[in-house]
Amino acid sequence: MEYRRLGASGLQVPALSFGAGTFGGRGELFGNWGDTDAREARRLVDICLDAGVTMFDTADVYSDGASEEVLGAAIKGRRDQVIISTKTGLPMGEGPYDAGTSRSRLIRACEDALRRLGTDHIDLFQLHAFDAGTPIEEVLATLDDLVRAGKIRYSGVSNFSGWQLMKSLAVADRDGRSRYVAHQVYYSLVGRDYEWELMPLGLREGVGAVVWSPLGWGRLTGRVRRGRPLPEGSRLHRTADFGPPVDEERLYDVVDALDEIAEETGRAIPQIAINWLLRRPTVASVLIGARDEHQLRQNLGATGWSLTPDQVARLDRAGATPAPYPYFPYERQEGFARLNPPLIGGGTR
Repeated sequence: MEYRRLGASGLQVPALSFGAGTFGGRGELFGNWGDTDAREARRLVDICLDAGVTMFDTADVYSDGASEEVLGAAIKGRRDQVIISTKTGLPMGEGPYDAGTSRSRLIRACEDALRRLGTDHIDLFQLHAFDAGTPIEEVLATLDDLVRAGKIRYSGVSNFSGWQLMKSLAVADRDGRSRYVAHQVYYSLVGRDYEWELMPLGLREGVGAVVWSPLGWGRLTGRVRRGRPLPEGSRLHRTADFGPPVDEERLYDVVDALDEIAEETGRAIPQIAINWLLRRPTVASVLIGARDEHQLRQNLGATGWSLTPDQVARLDRAGATPAPYPYFPYERQEGFARLNPPLIGGGTR
């Protein structure tokens, strides 16, 4: 397993990490994701560690804390072998102190996560969403206090916009606070919004991407096909409304390209989709999920080989999206383009 530095930090993380959203299985959304118990989870953790996958990601909101509890049970006795990443900020109840990233909420959320995970520290503690009601200064000061107390090692964010992340980094620099080193983001062949603003920001500011839903919310498994209804057992029947929107024609163009490359390489479609992501700028780790051992072993096959430049270019073209404002002049007009060299492929991305 390849290890990469997480942003500008000294923390090295595996190129593939395990997303524990399937652990616990409570509620309308997470109950449909999976209901892995502690015994099954321990087996999946065993397989991950054998493959060099040492980072495990969860969140307090996943199954109302059950995901953290199951993960804690699964890693019991081998805490020193794993990197724990968890998130907080989304509502855990209806009360005024059950959501957000205020000082009181962050401290309590951290203590609750430590208890559920059965550990004395969290390696990567992330804000699950931007809290517009809490001053950024308060958030950063609280996270610094948790670092000094030894309860967290590094901090990051998830689902922030460009201005929210940049403002936070600027305040951290101004006040001498620890900077965010990670941004957990949605990014896939059929969801490339990350490339327009967040990727250049991450590259220039040293914020590494931890990618969630690399298979486009389950659409890049090879089972979703042009002109066919969703397979009967697909979770999309119950969870599509929770996930990112997808342009169907672009989705099918991407699946067609994946089919061609699967024929050429002998690799499974999910492996190709994940391998493409691993080549992208700023991507430190891609989260893979699995409800069973077969899914996990298949996803682990995304590493240890490389797509050819031609195959990458074909996937790039299949999943390309029109540039939104203010980015389209930089792709369409030479004067604009000269001021902003491309990050990847063609154009300003």
